[in-house]
Amino acid sequence: MKSIATVTAALTRHGITFLMGLAAGLPLLLTVSLLQAWMVDAGISLEAVGMLALLGVPYTLKFLWAPLLDRYELPILGRRRGWLALVQILLIALIVALALSDPALAPGWVALLALGISFLSASQDIVIDAYRREHLPERELGVGSSFYTYGYRIGMLLVSGGGMLMADAIGFGNTYLVMAAIMAGCLVVTLLAPEPHSHRPAERGRLRDTFIQPISNFLQRPGAWWLLLFILLYKLGDSVASNLTIPFYKAIGFSNAEIGATAKIFGFWPLLGGIFIGGLIILRLGIYRSLWWFGLLQMVSTAGFIWLNHVGHSIPALAAVVSFENAAAGMGTAAFLAFMAALTDKRFTAAQYALLSSIMGLPRAVISAPGGILAEAVGWDLFFLICTLVAIPGLAILWYFRQWRDITDGAR
Repeated sequence: MKSIATVTAALTRHGITFLMGLAAGLPLLLTVSLLQAWMVDAGISLEAVGMLALLGVPYTLKFLWAPLLDRYELPILGRRRGWLALVQILLIALIVALALSDPALAPGWVALLALGISFLSASQDIVIDAYRREHLPERELGVGSSFYTYGYRIGMLLVSGGGMLMADAIGFGNTYLVMAAIMAGCLVVTLLAPEPHSHRPAERGRLRDTFIQPISNFLQRPGAWWLLLFILLYKLGDSVASNLTIPFYKAIGFSNAEIGATAKIFGFWPLLGGIFIGGLIILRLGIYRSLWWFGLLQMVSTAGFIWLNHVGHSIPALAAVVSFENAAAGMGTAAFLAFMAALTDKRFTAAQYALLSSIMGLPRAVISAPGGILAEAVGWDLFFLICTLVAIPGLAILWYFRQWRDITDGAR
């Protein structure tokens, strides 16, 4: 009877984690692909649509206000659920306002609403990451990261795939109303979920300390700067390579339809499979050893693009490379998120996790930008070889600091 109760409690925790991941993934593409399609259909210039990329800035700067969500506690629902409920209520309101707007008549107003959604979505990420770290036992962080990533990806798919289909059937405005209704369901999950144990009451000391203490606390641990460098480097090669996969596919002769069907829709399922298998392996091997194996798999999967460049236009070869790369990326992401969660001090969960996730996102958001210049200069073979070899420094740091296993052993 006790074991059944234990399993039920674990499933409940991971069910909540999955649904919160869905809530985090849903708003992301509401201000990217779906909004871009809406504005193009409304006749907005390509230059203006391109500027929508700036809506992603709050996701890279969220560490700036994350400490405030650690410091202050709202009078109801607790420190985590209180903020999460407020942010989700505001998100629903802005999504409804966007649904009732017209990009053709008021593009500036639509862009402002989208910026507000982006800021609130980044804030929601901060709170959900902190909630997951505090709600899950140490030994379940790896599996929990897999459930979270599952939900996150499905939330994105609801918007990128389902949203585009709905837009053709019922219009963009009604599609955004449907997305607001789904967010309302996520709000219900927040209201019903338990509040995790608070490891530090909201403080009323100097505001300056709110921003300094989380960083100084992290930097005081041995090898802190090496930890930050590892977080920057671990998925660097994978991120730089994946940033240019679409131009690469087109360069070797694949059509848009072939890329969409094979690389996007077909490749989605190996990604989910990789996340699931990664969670099971983490449970068995622990986070540290999993990072090793998944890092090596990411290297091999990146090198697969070199092979594809020599095979040329072949749907089976494209499917094989995409499947392997997505599966390896899913495994690596599950272990990486669990590793970052294990690094955070529960007194400063929101601030420290936001800082680490911002560093993790630098390769994708900033460092990948000049990748096209490199590929143009050296060719695809050497470009992907460089991306493969770039993974070695991160793995070397992981090998040298074997004592990091002590940090993650409790998360097995």
